[in-house]
Amino acid sequence: MTALRGILLGVLGCGWLATAAGAEPLPPDSSRVRQSHRRLVFQFDQRYSVLNGSVVGINGLKVGVEFRGRVRTGLGLYLLSDGVPTDVALPAHLPAGTRDELRFRYVAAYGEYVVKGTPRWELSTPTQLGIGRYYARYEKPDGEVERTPRRLIYMFEPSVAGHVRVFRWVGVGAGGGYRQMLFMNNALESELNGPIFFGRVKLFLGDLYKIVRGRQRLFSQQGL
Repeated sequence: MTALRGILLGVLGCGWLATAAGAEPLPPDSSRVRQSHRRLVFQFDQRYSVLNGSVVGINGLKVGVEFRGRVRTGLGLYLLSDGVPTDVALPAHLPAGTRDELRFRYVAAYGEYVVKGTPRWELSTPTQLGIGRYYARYEKPDGEVERTPRRLIYMFEPSVAGHVRVFRWVGVGAGGGYRQMLFMNNALESELNGPIFFGRVKLFLGDLYKIVRGRQRLFSQQGL
């Protein structure tokens, strides 16, 4: 009888626990579900190119919208490029010893598809189509500077990238690809073709808003 009573008490205890669990279910972890709504994404995008044996950098800012956690699209602005060394011959009127380089800046429309990912990390294929202006800068031996008129450039930049979220609202990442000039009719434009690699800091503004609005811990690993 004692053994039977123990079994009955155990069954009743399990039933009580199941009922309690049903009455107060754990909240779902929405971070692991593909969101049906759109999210705003902001990126600092520092790009580098290997051009004529030198590493050249250009600073960029990108703002876009993410759809269902898979597709992103938006615009980027890239400014203040370092000088790009060139192998093109100097114009005939410039003296020997003149230093020459290219400078450029551009805006780009981009699309990005997430190939594989989890709430913590992801791998994607961003592609950019850009339009901008460039000019050649010549510094003569006496210090005098001469610039060519600014000309239009068009470019195509396919790449592969990845990032890791440090917290729910911010991530760091890197990637690489190639910059190809389009509709080229000038020897100087071809000097801007080359491999690219980049680092980025991504701010997930939608998640940041939810954290602030819900008064959650800003530097929490919850959901990751």
